[in-house]
Order: sequence, then C-alpha cells, then structure tokens
Amino acid sequence: MSGPTTSLTPPADARRPVRHPDAPAPGELLGSHYDRCFGCGGEQPHGLHLETRAGEGVGVTAVFTVKEAHQGAPGLAHGGVLATALDETLGGLSWLLRTIAVTGRLETDYVRPVPVGTELHLAAEVTAVHGRKIYGTATGRIGGPDGPVAVRAAALFVEVKVDHFIENGRDEEIRSAMSDPDQIKVARAFEVNP
Repeated sequence: MSGPTTSLTPPADARRPVRHPDAPAPGELLGSHYDRCFGCGGEQPHGLHLETRAGEGVGVTAVFTVKEAHQGAPGLAHGGVLATALDETLGGLSWLLRTIAVTGRLETDYVRPVPVGTELHLAAEVTAVHGRKIYGTATGRIGGPDGPVAVRAAALFVEVKVDHFIENGRDEEIRSAMSDPDQIKVARAFEVNP
C-alpha cells in the first residue's frame, strides 16, 4: 500500500521560528508533559526519563543514559529507543513555541553504535514553521555536546488542540490527567490554535 509522504523539507514560504516571549529561559528544565510518558515521565520504570532544558534561540538539550533495559543487540542501544530519545527531545521544542504539537514524521539516521552505559547528549532545534507544521532537527552525540554524532533526525510536528488527546486517548488516563488542574492549566495555556 502506497500513499503520499509528508516532506521534511519546509516549503519556500515557511517562516523562521520565533521563540515565544513566555518560553522558559535558556537552561531552565522543561518538565514532563505526562508522568507516564515513556520518554519523559518519571513514573515509567523503564522509560528514558529525559530531562529537557531550554536552550538558546529555538533549541533544547537533554542527556539520555542508555541502560540495560534500553538495549537491542547485546550491550547496544535499541534503534527504536534512540529514535524515541530524539523524538522526545524534538517534542520539547513546543515549550519554546508555546504550542501543543505531535509528531507527524520522524526520519532517523544511525551513524554509530551506542553502547549500554553511554550518556547520549541530545540537541534539537526548530528550523522552520509553516502554518500548523513545525520542522526540526536533532542530534545525539557520544561523550559530550561536542562529541561524535551517533544518531540524528529530521522531523515534522503538527500543532493540535488539547482535544486531540481527549478524543483519542484511553479514557482512564485522560480522566486522571484532566483531574490534575496543573496539567490541564499548562495544556490550555499552550493552546494557541484557532
């Protein structure tokens, strides 16, 4: 089955990203968008537990330590886990735009193996915005923010309303999240879609 693909190349009339005036300051911890999230949630026992920080401009950083539960081949990080780490880091960019967005497309390149025990230094930035589409790139480096690139990604995120999660999520989790006034307050504050 074949269908249209969504380009990761912004159209010619895309605009440069602009950091929202209320975005977290550079260096500020962004926090988890949901406690049970596999990428950033603190209540996921085998999750990535990424802590993303606001960077300069429209960029973010995070550090991911590859643990035994994250391996694919013996002693090496699973490629899907590395893609998840990049996706989660890219998802943190929405904090800087003050919008709610979901992954529309993620393309990942694996440059070198990432052994268990490695600290992978992640960085992501928004490269362009076109309507509801947000384009971004990310890298994961071994040994520090300037170390060799092990994995990289290009992504397209799409702005959505909070109703996207309410209408499509599992009822039990949605009710739990909706009963947390802080969580729904943040979600509504970020909702800028018409």
